[in-house]
Amino acid sequence: MPEQTASHWQHNSQVFHERAGEYDTWFDNSLLFAIEKTAIQLLKSSFAPPALEIGIGPGRFAEALHIPFGIDPAFAPLQLAKKRGQATCQAIAEEMPLATSSVGAIYLLFTLCFLASPSRFLQECGRVLQPDAPLIIGFVPADSPWGRYLLEKKEKGHPFYQNARFYTIEEVRQLLKEYNFQICQGVSTLYQRPGEIQVLEQARPGLDEQAGFVVIEARPGE
Repeated sequence: MPEQTASHWQHNSQVFHERAGEYDTWFDNSLLFAIEKTAIQLLKSSFAPPALEIGIGPGRFAEALHIPFGIDPAFAPLQLAKKRGQATCQAIAEEMPLATSSVGAIYLLFTLCFLASPSRFLQECGRVLQPDAPLIIGFVPADSPWGRYLLEKKEKGHPFYQNARFYTIEEVRQLLKEYNFQICQGVSTLYQRPGEIQVLEQARPGLDEQAGFVVIEARPGE
Protein backbone atom coordinates (compact mmCIF):
# COMPACT_ATOMS: atom_id res chain seq x y z
CA MET A 1 0.00 0.00 0.00
CA PRO A 2 1.20 3.59 -0.51
CA GLU A 3 3.48 4.76 2.30
CA GLN A 4 1.24 7.72 3.27
CA THR A 5 -1.84 5.53 3.72
CA ALA A 6 0.14 2.92 5.62
CA SER A 7 1.57 5.41 8.09
CA HIS A 8 -1.87 7.04 8.53
CA TRP A 9 -3.70 3.86 9.51
CA GLN A 10 -0.86 2.65 11.69
CA HIS A 11 -0.83 5.94 13.59
CA ASN A 12 -4.65 6.19 13.83
CA SER A 13 -5.17 2.62 14.93
CA GLN A 14 -2.45 2.52 17.59
CA VAL A 15 -4.60 4.08 20.32
CA PHE A 16 -7.51 1.71 19.56
CA HIS A 17 -5.12 -1.21 19.80
CA GLU A 18 -3.58 -0.04 23.07
CA ARG A 19 -6.88 0.94 24.70
CA ALA A 20 -9.19 -1.71 23.23
CA GLY A 21 -10.52 -2.81 26.61
CA GLU A 22 -11.35 0.74 27.67
CA TYR A 23 -13.18 1.41 24.40
CA ASP A 24 -15.07 -1.88 24.63
CA THR A 25 -16.40 -1.25 28.14
CA TRP A 26 -17.83 2.13 27.02
CA PHE A 27 -20.68 0.20 25.37
CA ASP A 28 -21.79 -1.49 28.59
CA ASN A 29 -25.20 -0.16 29.66
CA SER A 30 -24.76 2.83 27.33
CA LEU A 31 -27.93 4.73 26.46
CA LEU A 32 -26.00 6.48 23.70
CA PHE A 33 -25.16 3.13 22.11
CA ALA A 34 -28.82 2.08 22.37
CA ILE A 35 -29.93 5.28 20.59
CA GLU A 36 -27.43 4.78 17.77
CA LYS A 37 -28.25 1.10 17.34
CA THR A 38 -32.00 1.85 17.20
CA ALA A 39 -31.45 4.41 14.43
CA ILE A 40 -29.48 1.96 12.29
CA GLN A 41 -32.11 -0.73 12.76
CA LEU A 42 -34.84 1.70 11.69
CA LEU A 43 -33.50 1.69 8.12
CA LYS A 44 -34.54 -1.95 7.66
CA SER A 45 -32.16 -2.23 4.70
CA SER A 46 -32.67 -5.24 2.45
CA PHE A 47 -29.69 -7.05 0.95
CA ALA A 48 -28.25 -10.44 0.15
CA PRO A 49 -25.52 -11.81 2.43
CA PRO A 50 -22.76 -11.47 3.31
CA ALA A 51 -22.63 -8.11 5.11
CA LEU A 52 -19.36 -6.49 6.16
CA GLU A 53 -18.53 -3.84 8.76
CA ILE A 54 -15.58 -1.54 8.10
CA GLY A 55 -13.95 -0.53 11.38
CA ILE A 56 -15.60 -3.32 13.33
CA GLY A 57 -13.62 -2.55 16.50
CA PRO A 58 -14.63 -4.83 19.38
CA GLY A 59 -17.70 -6.00 17.46
CA ARG A 60 -20.45 -4.37 19.50
CA PHE A 61 -22.42 -3.00 16.54
CA ALA A 62 -21.73 -6.10 14.44
CA GLU A 63 -23.08 -8.31 17.21
CA ALA A 64 -26.21 -6.18 17.66
CA LEU A 65 -26.89 -5.89 13.92
CA HIS A 66 -25.99 -9.50 13.06
CA ILE A 67 -23.09 -8.53 10.78
CA PRO A 68 -20.95 -11.67 10.48
CA PHE A 69 -17.67 -10.21 9.20
CA GLY A 70 -15.57 -7.12 9.75
CA ILE A 71 -12.20 -5.54 9.14
CA ASP A 72 -10.21 -3.10 11.25
CA PRO A 73 -6.60 -1.90 11.24
CA ALA A 74 -6.32 -2.21 15.06
CA PHE A 75 -5.49 -5.77 16.10
CA ALA A 76 -6.60 -5.95 19.76
CA PRO A 77 -10.24 -4.95 19.08
CA LEU A 78 -10.43 -7.65 16.42
CA GLN A 79 -9.68 -10.24 19.09
CA LEU A 80 -12.66 -8.97 21.09
CA ALA A 81 -14.91 -9.06 18.02
CA LYS A 82 -13.78 -12.61 17.31
CA LYS A 83 -14.87 -13.65 20.82
CA ARG A 84 -18.32 -12.21 20.02
CA GLY A 85 -18.61 -14.52 17.03
CA GLN A 86 -17.54 -12.26 14.17
CA ALA A 87 -15.09 -13.35 11.49
CA THR A 88 -12.38 -10.70 11.36
CA CYS A 89 -9.44 -9.54 9.29
CA GLN A 90 -6.84 -6.87 9.95
CA ALA A 91 -7.18 -4.55 6.96
CA ILE A 92 -8.03 -0.99 5.95
CA ALA A 93 -11.06 0.45 4.20
CA GLU A 94 -9.03 1.82 1.31
CA GLU A 95 -7.65 -1.62 0.38
CA MET A 96 -10.17 -4.33 1.19
CA PRO A 97 -8.86 -7.91 0.84
CA LEU A 98 -12.04 -8.96 -0.93
CA ALA A 99 -13.01 -10.17 -4.38
CA THR A 100 -14.93 -7.97 -6.80
CA SER A 101 -18.73 -8.05 -6.33
CA SER A 102 -18.42 -10.31 -3.28
CA VAL A 103 -20.22 -8.32 -0.56
CA GLY A 104 -23.98 -7.86 -0.07
CA ALA A 105 -23.77 -4.80 2.20
CA ILE A 106 -21.12 -2.58 3.78
CA TYR A 107 -21.56 -0.80 7.12
CA LEU A 108 -19.28 2.13 8.00
CA LEU A 109 -20.26 3.21 11.52
CA PHE A 110 -18.33 6.02 13.24
CA THR A 111 -15.33 5.24 11.04
CA LEU A 112 -15.65 7.82 8.24
CA CYS A 113 -13.85 10.43 10.35
CA PHE A 114 -10.79 8.17 10.67
CA LEU A 115 -10.32 7.25 7.01
CA ALA A 116 -7.10 8.34 5.32
CA SER A 117 -8.93 8.60 2.00
CA PRO A 118 -12.75 8.53 1.82
CA SER A 119 -12.41 8.69 -1.97
CA ARG A 120 -10.38 5.50 -2.14
CA PHE A 121 -12.78 3.86 0.27
CA LEU A 122 -15.74 4.66 -2.00
CA GLN A 123 -13.84 3.35 -5.00
CA GLU A 124 -13.27 0.10 -3.13
CA CYS A 125 -16.95 -0.06 -2.18
CA GLY A 126 -17.86 0.25 -5.85
CA ARG A 127 -15.55 -2.68 -6.56
CA VAL A 128 -16.48 -5.15 -3.81
CA LEU A 129 -20.23 -4.52 -3.50
CA GLN A 130 -22.66 -6.70 -5.40
CA PRO A 131 -24.91 -4.88 -7.91
CA ASP A 132 -27.46 -2.68 -6.09
CA ALA A 133 -26.00 -3.59 -2.69
CA PRO A 134 -26.26 -0.93 0.05
CA LEU A 135 -23.53 1.12 1.66
CA ILE A 136 -24.70 2.21 5.11
CA ILE A 137 -22.80 5.11 6.70
CA GLY A 138 -23.43 6.25 10.26
CA PHE A 139 -21.64 9.40 11.39
CA VAL A 140 -21.75 12.51 13.56
CA PRO A 141 -22.46 15.62 11.43
CA ALA A 142 -19.70 18.19 11.87
CA ASP A 143 -22.08 21.13 12.37
CA SER A 144 -24.22 19.45 15.04
CA PRO A 145 -23.75 20.06 18.78
CA TRP A 146 -22.20 16.60 18.99
CA GLY A 147 -19.88 17.35 16.06
CA ARG A 148 -18.68 20.52 17.75
CA TYR A 149 -18.30 18.62 21.02
CA LEU A 150 -16.07 16.00 19.39
CA LEU A 151 -14.10 18.67 17.56
CA GLU A 152 -13.38 20.29 20.91
CA LYS A 153 -12.18 16.93 22.22
CA LYS A 154 -9.91 16.62 19.16
CA GLU A 155 -8.47 20.09 19.71
CA LYS A 156 -7.72 19.18 23.33
CA GLY A 157 -5.81 16.10 22.18
CA HIS A 158 -8.30 13.39 23.17
CA PRO A 159 -6.55 10.10 22.28
CA PHE A 160 -9.51 8.64 20.37
CA TYR A 161 -10.24 11.79 18.34
CA GLN A 162 -6.85 13.44 17.86
CA ASN A 163 -6.68 12.30 14.22
CA ALA A 164 -10.40 12.53 13.36
CA ARG A 165 -11.79 14.63 10.51
CA PHE A 166 -15.51 15.35 10.82
CA TYR A 167 -17.85 15.83 7.84
CA THR A 168 -21.09 17.67 7.23
CA ILE A 169 -24.03 15.87 5.65
CA GLU A 170 -23.55 17.93 2.50
CA GLU A 171 -19.90 16.88 2.24
CA VAL A 172 -20.92 13.23 2.51
CA ARG A 173 -23.64 13.77 -0.11
CA GLN A 174 -21.08 15.20 -2.52
CA LEU A 175 -18.61 12.38 -1.91
CA LEU A 176 -21.28 9.77 -2.59
CA LYS A 177 -22.43 11.58 -5.72
CA GLU A 178 -18.87 11.86 -7.04
CA TYR A 179 -18.43 8.10 -6.81
CA ASN A 180 -21.84 7.28 -8.28
CA PHE A 181 -23.70 6.34 -5.10
CA GLN A 182 -27.30 7.43 -4.77
CA ILE A 183 -28.84 8.05 -1.35
CA CYS A 184 -31.93 5.87 -0.88
CA GLN A 185 -32.92 6.73 2.67
CA GLY A 186 -31.65 8.28 5.85
CA VAL A 187 -32.52 8.78 9.50
CA SER A 188 -31.46 11.27 12.18
CA THR A 189 -31.33 10.99 15.94
CA LEU A 190 -29.52 12.18 19.09
CA TYR A 191 -31.10 15.60 19.63
CA GLN A 192 -30.21 15.43 23.30
CA ARG A 193 -27.01 17.39 23.79
CA PRO A 194 -23.73 16.02 25.13
CA GLY A 195 -23.98 15.42 28.84
CA GLU A 196 -27.79 15.60 28.77
CA ILE A 197 -28.81 12.14 27.54
CA GLN A 198 -31.68 10.85 29.69
CA VAL A 199 -34.10 8.93 27.43
CA LEU A 200 -34.02 6.54 24.50
CA GLU A 201 -34.77 8.62 21.39
CA GLN A 202 -36.65 7.41 18.35
CA ALA A 203 -34.90 8.27 15.11
CA ARG A 204 -36.61 10.55 12.59
CA PRO A 205 -36.73 10.04 8.81
CA GLY A 206 -34.47 12.35 6.83
CA LEU A 207 -31.03 13.86 7.28
CA ASP A 208 -30.69 16.70 9.77
CA GLU A 209 -27.40 18.55 10.24
CA GLN A 210 -28.41 19.35 13.85
CA ALA A 211 -28.83 15.70 14.81
CA GLY A 212 -25.98 14.14 16.74
CA PHE A 213 -26.07 10.96 14.65
CA VAL A 214 -27.31 10.32 11.12
CA VAL A 215 -27.42 7.13 9.06
CA ILE A 216 -27.39 7.12 5.27
CA GLU A 217 -28.17 4.20 3.00
CA ALA A 218 -26.72 4.63 -0.50
CA ARG A 219 -26.53 2.26 -3.44
CA PRO A 220 -24.45 2.28 -6.62
CA GLY A 221 -26.05 4.22 -9.47
CA GLU A 222 -26.55 3.06 -13.02
